[in-house]
Amino acid sequence: MPFLKQFLRADGGATALEYAMIAALISAVIVVSVETLGIKIGAAFQYVVSMLYSLFF
Repeated sequence: MPFLKQFLRADGGATALEYAMIAALISAVIVVSVETLGIKIGAAFQYVVSMLYSLFF
């Protein structure tokens, strides 16, 4: 029974959960940032390609 009381009072799991939530939030921010940056880079390359195409054709 003392083990059960000690287990119920332990807050180490809460700390691990908080770290997991922070990691998930950081991961979500990274995914959104990379996706947005990828779209902008793709648009920039498309612009360069269209300019080169207009110069040569």
